[in-house]
Amino acid sequence: MQYTPARPPQDAPNTTGIASVLTRGRKLAIVGIIFIVAFGYFGYTSFQSATSFYLTVDELVQRGPLDPNESLQVKGSLVPLTFARADTASLVANFQIEDGGQQMPATYDGVLPDLFFNPHSELVLGGTYGTNGVFNVDRVLVKCPSKYESLDVDNPYDDIRSAA
Repeated sequence: MQYTPARPPQDAPNTTGIASVLTRGRKLAIVGIIFIVAFGYFGYTSFQSATSFYLTVDELVQRGPLDPNESLQVKGSLVPLTFARADTASLVANFQIEDGGQQMPATYDGVLPDLFFNPHSELVLGGTYGTNGVFNVDRVLVKCPSKYESLDVDNPYDDIRSAA
């Protein structure tokens, strides 16, 4: 006697599982959509944590002291003759920045870029604004000046010596 498997009736639904319902193209489309959504989510969260707005000195002084854990950026320029270090061996710098008439004290522990002392440079300082009214800087960005002026030929380094 020979065994013959029973055949389902012609009008019975195919119940072999989801694999038979989804074609290969549909599977690839679903996997692709999942990857796009996942990468979009990770990209969005990465850029949100990496970006921070910046305020001008006027805006920050008007707002007053903020939460000491809130990191922000402030834009301004160095007030002439306000830069000072505690001693020659120290990297801690105290200075003031201004924008639109308001001035704000700042402190930074580290090496400063060369264009920091250029009177035409815009400074973008990142850090926290303490309750004492001092901006504690942890990163310095110096925007290149929009105009370059020649130095005094007789004493080209007077501005730098007086600032240091």
